[in-house]
Amino acid sequence: MTAPRRLLRVLPDGYRDRLMAVAREVSFAQGERIFEEKGRADRFWILRSGTVTLDLRLAGPRPTGVSSLASGDLLGWSWLFPPYEWDFGAEALSPVRAYEFDGASVQELCDEDPAFGYALLRAIAEILAFRVRAARTRLLDLFAPGAHGW
Repeated sequence: MTAPRRLLRVLPDGYRDRLMAVAREVSFAQGERIFEEKGRADRFWILRSGTVTLDLRLAGPRPTGVSSLASGDLLGWSWLFPPYEWDFGAEALSPVRAYEFDGASVQELCDEDPAFGYALLRAIAEILAFRVRAARTRLLDLFAPGAHGW
């Protein structure tokens, strides 16, 4: 499986500059909750350093980790679609530095320049498609007949 392309590497220079014009630098301490499942989704991040785990609230007091993200990865896509709620929670596994983007500001940029919007959404869709394929592979490894000697 080919690794996902990084959002900032995929966008043409002019579009990357346009996106970065609305970025702000943020940081999260190790163990800090970045967002909670079902919370209001109004922003996204591109990780500059550190590791973030995506998790779900299943049984028990702690969320269950389902995926990890690292430097260059996109964190958050729920700001794109109603009901604008996070599908997962996210926590910093190590100190994290990131670029943060306000979803409404980025949506305005997309509306003002449909070619920019198309390029951005296509790049995000490619990243999400990779993650769905990776999750499917992990699930098949865990639960497919014959996996674990069943």
